Amino acid sequence: MATTVAPGSRVYTDDHQAHRALHKMYQHDTVKHRIGEFARGRATTNSIESFWSMLKRGYHGTYYKMSDKHLHRYVNEFTGRHNIHDLDTVVQMAFIVLSMVGKRLKYEDLTA
Repeated sequence: MATTVAPGSRVYTDDHQAHRALHKMYQHDTVKHRIGEFARGRATTNSIESFWSMLKRGYHGTYYKMSDKHLHRYVNEFTGRHNIHDLDTVVQMAFIVLSMVGKRLKYEDLTA
């Protein structure tokens, strides 16, 4: 996690034991799902759960299979979708089109 999240960042998780050491490097707040707590102040896992739900719907409803080789591309696509989902549809479309300018992925590069 230290390679993608700056030390000292605020991190929100559930209270699973795997997350207990996070307080050593981050400002770590938790929610306790086991007692029915899903938000406490700013601490919530609703955003990440919303993201995983959208990614799963894409997997089951659109792609059916996501190869290990290109999994990072699928995750990046859905990360982008999630990050702009609150915007108006026309603004989303403009953002996507502008993001494609100067980028090209050839089939031979994709399958190499």
